[in-house]
Amino acid sequence: MNAKPDEALIKVEQVTKRFPLPHHLSARLRGQPRPAVHALNGVSFELRRGETLGIVGESGCGKSTLARVLVRLLECDEGRVLFGGDDISALGGAAGRDFNRRVQMVFQDPYSSLNPRMTVRQVLAEALSVHKMRPKSEIGARIAELLSLVRLPADAADRYPHEFSGGQRQRIGIARALAVEPEVLVADELVSALDVSVQAQVVNLLLQLQEKLHLTVVFVAHDLRLVRHISHRVAVMYLGSIVELGPTEALFSAPRHPYTKALLDAAPDLVPGGEPGRRTSRVVARGEMPSPINPPPGCPFNTRCPFAFDRCIAERPQLRHCGPEHQTACHLTEFGLPDASQIISEYRANP
Repeated sequence: MNAKPDEALIKVEQVTKRFPLPHHLSARLRGQPRPAVHALNGVSFELRRGETLGIVGESGCGKSTLARVLVRLLECDEGRVLFGGDDISALGGAAGRDFNRRVQMVFQDPYSSLNPRMTVRQVLAEALSVHKMRPKSEIGARIAELLSLVRLPADAADRYPHEFSGGQRQRIGIARALAVEPEVLVADELVSALDVSVQAQVVNLLLQLQEKLHLTVVFVAHDLRLVRHISHRVAVMYLGSIVELGPTEALFSAPRHPYTKALLDAAPDLVPGGEPGRRTSRVVARGEMPSPINPPPGCPFNTRCPFAFDRCIAERPQLRHCGPEHQTACHLTEFGLPDASQIISEYRANP
């Protein structure tokens, strides 16, 4: 499972994940299919060695489900995830344990992800022992090294999680993940449960650790400012699909999907040349995101897109290149995004 540095470390190919809902007797008698939450709908992308890939989108778009699929906490229903060329769903025994060590996750909630009955020393020693990372005689020294790595004092080892602040608990979670010397770190809403004053500290720590330990990072978040600060590339998700994927600055400066544009226009601190705190209304996403139980046909964004036209309802767009290393899933891409009326007129004249 050794990937060359110039190859993708992880490949996600057309991954689908659904969560079945209760199927009531009356619905079964009427021949209705069992309802399900469509969490992921044909997601594909590559994660390159040494990069940070940011994943953004509204709540309920499938970001956390995708993160759990990447670390094999959830199995995909269709498609596959390749790590170093191997399908992770087929890994078992020693190969499965090796994957679990090399791809680690830091969870969103630092208050519930740590066992309250275990000291920090016990938490870290468990990770080191299970994966046989160090001889028993060296575990104490390795724990001290890990605490220093995440900027915690040595005496933190013999304290319990409730004795720490939220930011400190998240550092303990990072130390636990790093204890097994992973190649990939999946950070699911790493700082969303923390005070704003602490968020920058934790994110900067992650950047330092990535450089020092040569980590590959998947950074799942809804805060666009943090994602822009930390990511090399960004994937924008909507209703279980990636609608845009590209280099961070290219995506932020010239978004190619109406949903991405609406997200950026709605973020006051990201409006170029605007007054602080002032929103622009150039592109507005109408209404709310549809239910993932009944996603709309065609483009998933067509119910809210101010540029939507007949093709958007009839045909689901696929991710395709719209620039160097930049992809978008939008029928408008071939015409150019800014002038909606011109786009639709041209399409209707030459469908």
